[in-house]
Amino acid sequence: MDSLAARLRRLPPSCGPVRLIGVDGHAGSGKTTFAGELAAALGGAPVLHLDDLATHEELFEWTGRLLDQVVDPLRRGESARYAPYDWTARAFGPVRELPAAPVVLVEGVGAGRRAVRGWLARLLWMELPQDEAWARGMRRDGAAQGAFWAGWVRAERRHFAADPSRPFADHVVRQRPEGYEVLPGPAGTPETPSFVTHRDGPSAVC
Repeated sequence: MDSLAARLRRLPPSCGPVRLIGVDGHAGSGKTTFAGELAAALGGAPVLHLDDLATHEELFEWTGRLLDQVVDPLRRGESARYAPYDWTARAFGPVRELPAAPVVLVEGVGAGRRAVRGWLARLLWMELPQDEAWARGMRRDGAAQGAFWAGWVRAERRHFAADPSRPFADHVVRQRPEGYEVLPGPAGTPETPSFVTHRDGPSAVC
């Protein structure tokens, strides 16, 4: 993980003084866990979870909130302020601050959508087939969330059909027993070598 973190630190800023890194992939592909480990390797880089901007009624219609509340302040070198959505209370909660750090991670389904890509220094795609990822997510959340998952799968299919992220990924990331394998993505250069980032112990699937 340290090798990937070092590569990202060397990138030129993409959003004001910030190197904004997108971590995209299907729901259940491991984005949250990977982003958390990468943030730790970056010395505690801030992470924006797109689940905090989505709602039950707007699973993918959060672009305006992301641009207005997060991207615009960061490109001015200011801390972003946003109200994360509480999925239990079905309401936005207290305002949270996201500092304009040298590297900021944005993780979630749709992190590489076309309205956001121009602000990203790199786009990473978690490489796991959609049906496998969804099955892992459903096992994680349990039968009680079955109805939500049925609606989510339909919404995710529509989103990626209209606005795919993977073709624009600089790297694809595969989870391995010993860590993560990072490979050149469709938008990366063939000369970019692959490497495995190591970690201690297993990680959860998110």
